[in-house]
Amino acid sequence: MREVVISGTGVFTPPHAISNEELVAAFNAHVDLFNAEHAEEIAAGTIRAKGHSSADFIVSASGIESRYVMDKAGILDPARMCPTYPPRPDEAPSMMAEMAQDAVSQALAMAGVAAGEVDLVICAASNMERAYPAMAVEIQNLIGAGGFAFDMNVACSSATFGIQAATDMIRTGSVTRALVVCPEITSGHLEWRDRDCHFIFGDVCTAVLLEAGEVAARPAFRVLSTRCATQFSNNIRNNNGFLRRAHDQMEDRRDMQFMQNGRKVFKEVLPLVSAHIARHMEEEGIAPEDLKRLWLHQANKSMNDYIGKKVLGRTPEAGEQPNILQDYANTSSAGSIIAFAQHSDGLAPGDKALICSFGAGYSVGSVVVEAC
Repeated sequence: MREVVISGTGVFTPPHAISNEELVAAFNAHVDLFNAEHAEEIAAGTIRAKGHSSADFIVSASGIESRYVMDKAGILDPARMCPTYPPRPDEAPSMMAEMAQDAVSQALAMAGVAAGEVDLVICAASNMERAYPAMAVEIQNLIGAGGFAFDMNVACSSATFGIQAATDMIRTGSVTRALVVCPEITSGHLEWRDRDCHFIFGDVCTAVLLEAGEVAARPAFRVLSTRCATQFSNNIRNNNGFLRRAHDQMEDRRDMQFMQNGRKVFKEVLPLVSAHIARHMEEEGIAPEDLKRLWLHQANKSMNDYIGKKVLGRTPEAGEQPNILQDYANTSSAGSIIAFAQHSDGLAPGDKALICSFGAGYSVGSVVVEAC
């Protein structure tokens, strides 16, 4: 079996940032408009009044302080509360492909690899811009890669599942170089008018280049082992889809956007992820003290603090479990890869570390790596 290495990473950061204060000002203005418009129904008890949000509430609930988005004006319009993306002609590149092109160029430059040397592209993301043709095939064409490409959707776990798929194909010899690209336009499926979740997501795109060890000129990490697991739950969901019109559901129903039962998710996902990582480490003969860094899915600071303490058996020290969600918010599949790309320095050759993502499904994927 061939050795697999990670030799390049890239992060495309959108041009617009929204602070908690900006977001709250727009949300509260929307709430005032809604409550005024429905004053009679609220007084009659047929509609519940909406409550204001606050920057302090957002930080205490999530650890998020800001987020990046592809469009800012539409989200901060109290009468709209939704991004505005002009339609593109079929011959123009899609938004996701353009985001991917930027992140991929960074990863290829880091590795010293030309796009034509890549023979697999996996677009691993929580939502695709269209059903078909595959986003990955468009990305493959836009960057000039060879081989083949396909889409993968395992919600927030898509990146680690994509890395496992690419790793397995490189190990068995069906491909030599693979890109796992995670373009996430999460602002498009977030319900910005819901106080419980309006602050959660941000947009971004990440890229990871994996290569067979014998051809890699600049290996950064060896992929030692991968593990993936799923367990069905409906507690994180989005009921939108191509059968919507067949159900005569053309109206903008709340369940057509991101929804979650936050308390149940917190209670059920944390033990699942902690046990998954512990089992993976045990099977690989890695003790907690051997693990030098944890790059976790970036959904909630309290969740990451819990998992880090459970896995290491103590409170993680500064730098051992880096968080980026204070700046990027939850970027779905891309979160753990942003943390990996921006906080992978300072490790000595032979140091072991772990990438882990988890989310809807439920799903959890972990990748044990060793610094080169």
